[in-house]
Amino acid sequence: MTTLTKAEEKIMKILWGIEKGFIKDILEQYPDPKPPYNSVSTIVRVLVQKDIVGYTAYGNSHQYFPKISKEEYRKGQLSRLVSDYYNNSLKQVVNFFSESKQLNEKELDEAIRLLESLKLKKDE
Repeated sequence: MTTLTKAEEKIMKILWGIEKGFIKDILEQYPDPKPPYNSVSTIVRVLVQKDIVGYTAYGNSHQYFPKISKEEYRKGQLSRLVSDYYNNSLKQVVNFFSESKQLNEKELDEAIRLLESLKLKKDE
């Protein structure tokens, strides 16, 4: 799966939120200061070329919509991260978070319950 630039991700987050829209609809969702219309239009066209965004043509206007879900993108990016930086090892990921003290005791307990649940499903 393609990794998106920050600008592309921003547009995708907006499209996932509004589900479909014209460039003006996407621009309305941006906080001030809003980027130029042409910049947003260019990024959306790149997303169309990457086959991540589709569109319906209405004369010269195009209504854009995401072709992949936020969940699909998130799974792909997390898989890429784990693969590229942790050798596809969940153990290395958990070790990273535990060593960097980014998990509190409650979160560790939840993670353990989740892993135990996954193990039970695998054993079935």
